[in-house]
Amino acid sequence: MKIKHQLAIFNAMTRLLVILILWLMLPILVENVVYHHINNSLLEKKKKFIEHLNQEEINDFIENPDDSTQTFSEFSTLHSEFLVLSRVPIKPHQKKTTFTNEYRKIENEESEYRILQHHFTYEGEDYQLEIGSSLSEVNDLTFVIRLFIIIVFVVILLMTFLADTFYIEYLLKPFYKIIDTKIRRVNEPEAFDHTPIKAASRDFRELDFVLNQMMDRIAEVFKKEKQFISNVSHELLTPIALLKNKLENLLQNESLDDNAVDKIAGSLKTLDMLKKIINNLLLISRIDNNQYEANEEINLREIVSDLQEDLQDRMDDREIQFENKMENSFIFTGNKTLIHILIYNLVTNAIKYNKPQGKIIVEDGFAENHYFISVKDSGIGMDESQLEKIFSRFTRISSDQEGQGLGLAIAKSIASFHHIEITVESAVREGTSFRLWFQNHN
Repeated sequence: MKIKHQLAIFNAMTRLLVILILWLMLPILVENVVYHHINNSLLEKKKKFIEHLNQEEINDFIENPDDSTQTFSEFSTLHSEFLVLSRVPIKPHQKKTTFTNEYRKIENEESEYRILQHHFTYEGEDYQLEIGSSLSEVNDLTFVIRLFIIIVFVVILLMTFLADTFYIEYLLKPFYKIIDTKIRRVNEPEAFDHTPIKAASRDFRELDFVLNQMMDRIAEVFKKEKQFISNVSHELLTPIALLKNKLENLLQNESLDDNAVDKIAGSLKTLDMLKKIINNLLLISRIDNNQYEANEEINLREIVSDLQEDLQDRMDDREIQFENKMENSFIFTGNKTLIHILIYNLVTNAIKYNKPQGKIIVEDGFAENHYFISVKDSGIGMDESQLEKIFSRFTRISSDQEGQGLGLAIAKSIASFHHIEITVESAVREGTSFRLWFQNHN
């Protein structure tokens, strides 16, 4: 997931948490405000009732003053308010005035009320006054507020999420430009673009500056490495050539016995192997350092046909049957010499590790919009542990075979240079199949 989406989601989650807290807290605050208003209203009604209270009114309220259980009640038409006066003894330490929320049934209709209870003594008699106000409107109001808050906050959440996405996109635009122009498209230091990226953020300008410095150092290292490779090719291959020349001259000496001739021949063979190893290592190094051009049009079908002709003698020696099933004249842009080496190494590998009277099949095709070439043999095959390291340098499938273990490492380097993917399938004693996947096709 991109960083801009992560930031937008993080901000949205933060707002959602704030909204949830407000959604839980705001109705409580509203209730407290409403209760405070109702309490003041009840206190005002109580005050007016007490101020105008006299024995005659009490007698009017309570028709039988001698009946202590008898109460007076009155309520509004819609049952939104009620008033109850009762003769109730005052208990010790009882609060004079209290507020409670209770359910009361009036004319078989039960509702929740905010009730003021006031205890007082009048002319030696204890009384309890209850004045109630219905809370149904408060509950309805709280529900409406909650619903309104949810709708408003959801709208705000969506709007801010979209705003964050566009704003973060604007903020990170220099960052993605740095990635695209200075990292993703750079295959070699020489192609690096040192043009400063315009950015409002100081952090991105600093990142761009540091990347430019880093690529300058990498370019210098690459330059030294290329110079080193050039020096190695001269400093190592030249002495080998001189030694080989001297040993070949010694072979012309008729005074040497057979034992000496065998030793010189063995030394020449060792020098040839050393020269081949150095050349292969230099080839890998040059490929990894992008020292080859890749601007030639290559017909892969022609390359396979040429290889079949060049290697036919080696296959005949082992009675190996070669089947060329190439059906497509695929044109690929790259380095023809390197592609030739790549396929050559795969085919020679199939010859080397094949069984006598075995078979090699080379075929091509298209799959998932990609062109591929497969080189399949009926050889000794490999297990999983061998498959994991076949492209490592100096790794050989079988110690019985000659070679330095660099053929597949070279093939892997060439494939990476041309952005070709190599896949391998193998089974012990059944054979191995290498498949080259090309990115684009014409």
